[in-house]
Amino acid sequence: MPYVETGSGVRLFYTVTGPGSAPAVVFSNSLGTTHRMWDAVVGELSAEYRCVRYDTRGHGGSSGGSKPFEIADLADDLAALLDHLDLARVHLAGLSLGGMTGQAFAIRHPARLAGLTLMATAACMPTREVWEERAALVRREGTQAILTATMQRWFTAGFRDSRPEVAGKVAEEFRTIDRDGYAACCEAIGRMDLRPLLHRIDTPTTVIAGREDPATPVEMAQALHTGIAGSRLVVLSPAAHLLAVEQPEHVVAELRRDLTA
Repeated sequence: MPYVETGSGVRLFYTVTGPGSAPAVVFSNSLGTTHRMWDAVVGELSAEYRCVRYDTRGHGGSSGGSKPFEIADLADDLAALLDHLDLARVHLAGLSLGGMTGQAFAIRHPARLAGLTLMATAACMPTREVWEERAALVRREGTQAILTATMQRWFTAGFRDSRPEVAGKVAEEFRTIDRDGYAACCEAIGRMDLRPLLHRIDTPTTVIAGREDPATPVEMAQALHTGIAGSRLVVLSPAAHLLAVEQPEHVVAELRRDLTA
């Protein structure tokens, strides 16, 4: 199994598909998922691009470390992975927590990005108390305690009804997420406020929102679009929070546009 030690007591699981000589696209997963959330997207892109996926620390096959961490640490985890793979410059696509990692990466490691696609994400997620309460609940009872509410935020009712096998697979994976890793990421999100730093992002950026997303609504995407000079904003519908799973064909189309610009 491919792993990389980040140097901060974290071991990241990763997987690479596609031609080794092709331009690299890196995918960063959302809170409560693994690299598998990108399966449908990567299935379409890996014939033309070198697609790198990894599990965010505390998720899937990646360890979580023994201390609290910040979103900046997740960005540095990604930098360590790119070093390991000898990738000097990539296009980065991140959803939700992955999009927060993407923002921090663009701020901390701008020379390493050819492009940035931020999906269903935000620069700040109030309130800190809400995230700390969620973290405490999951530490006590596991992700099962918030499963139903999470799936309602992640997918529209129409998608849950028409594609129960896909939604069910995501739900089953959510049940397996390590409670401490999930909780630590919640706490990092609660402490995050990247809004004062967005002006430093000069990477060509696309912001994608789901019209029906209650977790990171369109207004948050608009704020990102406004804060990142020269970015473009795309709103998909019907799509809730996990829009790369609900609308993979549209995500692929937007990524192709960015990658060939």
